[in-house]
Amino acid sequence: MGIVAIIVGSALYKQIDFNTMTVEKPALSVLYAVTFLFAVAVLVRHYTRRAEK
Repeated sequence: MGIVAIIVGSALYKQIDFNTMTVEKPALSVLYAVTFLFAVAVLVRHYTRRAEK
């Protein structure tokens, strides 16, 4: 999941134009954002459960 988060996060970062605060392809950017947030949530849940043990 860490690799997925890195790849999708970098693709999302490339989609954003920071000068105008817009994205090239809005639908694809939403998909990237949802996938990135899911991957990060899985990673955080894994590390918090691991810390409890």
